[in-house]
Order: sequence, then C-alpha cells, then structure tokens
Amino acid sequence: MTYEEAVAYIDSVPKFTTKNKPENTIELLNRLGRPERKMKVIHVAGTNGKGSVCAFLSSMLAAGGKHTGLFISPHLIKINERFQINNVPVSDEVFLKAYLEVSDVITAMQRDGFFHPTYFEILFAVAMVIFRDAEVEYVVLETGLGGRLDTTNVVEQPMVSVITSISLDHTEILGETIPLIAAEKAGIIKEGVPVVFDGHNPEAEQVIRDTAARRNSDVYGFHEDMVEIVSEEETRIRYHLNIPAYADETVEVPYIARYQVTNSSLALMAMEVIDPEHTISIDCRLHALANTHWEGRMETVLPGIIVDGAHNEDGIREFVRTLVRLPENRRVVMLFSAVVEKNYEQMVQTICETGRLSEVVVTQIAGSRIVPAETLGSIFRKYLPAEVPVTVVHDIDDAFACACEKKGDGLLFCAGSLYLVGEVKAVLQKGVKA
Repeated sequence: MTYEEAVAYIDSVPKFTTKNKPENTIELLNRLGRPERKMKVIHVAGTNGKGSVCAFLSSMLAAGGKHTGLFISPHLIKINERFQINNVPVSDEVFLKAYLEVSDVITAMQRDGFFHPTYFEILFAVAMVIFRDAEVEYVVLETGLGGRLDTTNVVEQPMVSVITSISLDHTEILGETIPLIAAEKAGIIKEGVPVVFDGHNPEAEQVIRDTAARRNSDVYGFHEDMVEIVSEEETRIRYHLNIPAYADETVEVPYIARYQVTNSSLALMAMEVIDPEHTISIDCRLHALANTHWEGRMETVLPGIIVDGAHNEDGIREFVRTLVRLPENRRVVMLFSAVVEKNYEQMVQTICETGRLSEVVVTQIAGSRIVPAETLGSIFRKYLPAEVPVTVVHDIDDAFACACEKKGDGLLFCAGSLYLVGEVKAVLQKGVKA
C-alpha cells in the first residue's frame, strides 16, 4: 500500500462507520500495546483556542530539549500536519509505517467481532504508534470534539488537563447551553490531575471547578485581569502575566489577536504544572512563545494578508476584536467562506456590524458542506451599507487573486472556515501570485 492509498482509505472511513464507544478505542490501543502509557501527556480541550495552546506548549517543551509529540486537528493541507515531532510534521514514510501497523490490528479486531474504528480513532491510534516509535517523552494531545466521549479521553493519567475558552458550538452533539458544553469539555479531568482553564465565562468556570472538586484536582483559572497589555503592533502583542513565575517578565506573542494573549497565558500556566522546577527556564519558555508558528490562526502569510480559522460565532467575535482595533483609515478587505452547519449568517452580521470592511469577496469551499457563494454574497449585502462592494467568485484561486487585487495597500483577512484557510494555503503553495 502506498501513502496515497492509505490517506484515501482513511478519508473514506466516515462513509461506512459511526462513532464507537470508548471500549472500542481501548481495545485498539490494547492490541497496539497501550503506547500512550509510555508518554507524559498534556491533554487539551475547549471550543476555541485549543490548537494554539497545544502549539505554544509544544514549542516550549521542544525548545527546552524535550522530545515532544504533537497531535492536532484538523489538518489544513496534508494529513501529516496532525502528527508532529518537535513541531515538524512527520514524513510520508513514517506515517505509512504506523498506519500499516494500525491497519493490521483493525483487520484482526473486525475478525474478532469488534467495530471498525472511526476516522478520528484511526488517526489517534496512528499518532500513538508514531510517537511510540519515535520514543517521544511528552505528547501534547488535542481533543477532537467535546471531551468526555472524545477518543483521546482514553488516556488515563495526563500530567495536566487544559480547558480553553468554551462557547456554543456543535450544539447538536454537545448540548445547547454553556453548562452542558462545559460538562462535556470538563470530562477530560482525571482524578487528582491538575486543571488549567480559561475563566472568561462564569457558567463554564463553575462547571469546571465543580468537576475538579469531585475529582480531587487542583484548579488554576485564567482571568483577563491577570494580564496587562504593554504594546500592540501589526504582527505581535507584548504583555505582563501577573502570576509569580512571570511577574517580572514581558511576554511576547507573534500575533495581532488578543485571544492569543489568553491562549499563551494558559500555556504558560500549564508549564508551571508540568515543570514547576523550571528545568525549562523562563527565558527559554518566553523565547519559544515569541517564535511559535501556528498556521491559520491570525497568521500573516504574506505582507498585509492574514488568514484566521475563526469558524463559529465565538471565534468571529474574537476576530472582530482585532478588526476594530485597527486604525480607522486602514483599508480592510475580507475573503470569506463557511461550512453549512455553522451559523454563518450570525457570523457575517457580527463582522459587518464593525463598520470596518472596505470591500468583501465571498467564495465557496470544496466538498459536501458547501455554502453557495451567492448565498454568502446576499447575506453580506443584507448587512453592509450599499457603498461597500461585495464580489462573488466561486473558484478559490480566482477569489484569492481577486481579493489580493482589491486589498491595495490595505489589509486582507481570510476567515470564516479552517477549510478556507487550508485552501488559501494550497493556493499559496502552488505559487499563485498575490
């Protein structure tokens, strides 16, 4: 089997299987020798920000000389992005070797009457095999969806659980209220394992604290009054984090989004749990943060061109916090697309109400979750003043080229879906000129 055949098979899995009970994943891992038990795991859940927190943690651990695995989702262009060792995606050969081992075990499981693993279960098992073979010491592990019933929650004893911001998303699966969703996310909390969490939402905080208390877990909450912004530029923010280990330091993140202040703070707080003796020095941690590269989250891909994976209402609210802080005379062009299960009309309305858009280009992503570009165009026209042009371009290559042309000497933001971010990056990889 080739790498391409393996990826094609994994991509086909959602067509013939559904989510399994955790016992099925445990059986898969048992037959692989429980590789996750050989690693120090940092487990991260949340609605928004968990990928960024994982990236910050992986950067700090790797910079400190720790052999580190990183498992994230989704990938933007290539499936290998989900499996990183010391922040470098694994090779096709490494991926294929691990997949073939997992595939053999799946065949034996089905022969013995077990269910075929889901798409995400396969990827999680492949990750654990990759990290076992690489003999990583630490694994930064991002949940897929939720927490309590997520495939990754079969990990028995992580070093720390981190819960990022919680908001209404995937309500058809996780529940229609913040407390219900928080309960699902808090399901990753294990007996006696410390918890670091984003305390912006009081309802979510109460659920997390109650769950931690039942499980005898120490809790460390992040609140906005713990930071003081020192400076903001077009490519970075500097701030003070007022907890003892960092009280005399200036923290720098290479992003223009305020939410990365929260995410980097959560990562720094988690490092105090992981490494209380500071074997990875404060200077090393801060240097790693300042040089973290996390694709698709307020990422400047070319001068004046920023891609952001904001893809739900809360993510868009954070996105517009960045938008409204830009100088009022700055030209702002947006390239937008969305997937059908999101409340994209509310997302569009929130963006339009900033009054900061100079021009909009809408397009549509590939695949079955498409929202027609005409639909998005009509929604933007509904909420924008008549003098703000809205252009509908179906093809992503043409849409990106059109948006870049309209940008002029201003800024271009590409947002609305991580799939859009991935397609824009694929355009850039092909060498399409902006």
